[in-house]
Formats: sequence, structure tokens, C-alpha cells
Amino acid sequence: MNSTNDLSFSGSEEMNRVRVLFFATLRDDVGQRSLELNLPQNTTLAELEDLLIGRYPRLERMRGLMLAAVNRQYAAPDQVLPKNAEVAFFPPVSGG
Repeated sequence: MNSTNDLSFSGSEEMNRVRVLFFATLRDDVGQRSLELNLPQNTTLAELEDLLIGRYPRLERMRGLMLAAVNRQYAAPDQVLPKNAEVAFFPPVSGG
């Protein structure tokens, strides 16, 4: 099930549509595979993570541990999300 959400921000700031994908246990924590959000321009990956944890409290246990990719490339928390980005979140992985 996909969901589209418009976030309430003051002013007439231009919005950036972002598609967010969740994998493995994160999908279970959120209850859906993907969603679309309208975010203010210049939103960072860390700000998106904070927003998602606020909406889906079960993600709190993964704060700072989730791996993220922006447009299929691993990304740092301070990366600004480009227009129409696809952001994927993964739980941490262990090798063996």
C-alpha cells in the first residue's frame, strides 16, 4: 500500500516530492513498502529520518543505525534530498 502525504509547513515554500522505500524489518515497523512525501526544498536525509521516526515511533530503535540510499546510492545524513528523489531505508546488515 502506498501513501501520499503533504506536510504542513508555514510560508509558500516550494515543495519537493520524495518517494520513500522501506526494506526488511523497517517495512514491518512502518506497515507499508513505500510512501510519498512533499517536503520543503533542501530537506536533508537526517531531517527525513527524524520526520519518519516522529510518524512511526517503532523506527526509534533504529535511529542512527538505518542505512539509506538516495537515488540508489548510499548517502550520508547531511545529504540534501534532490528534487523527486527516491530514498530507500535498510536495517543494518551484518556479515558472516
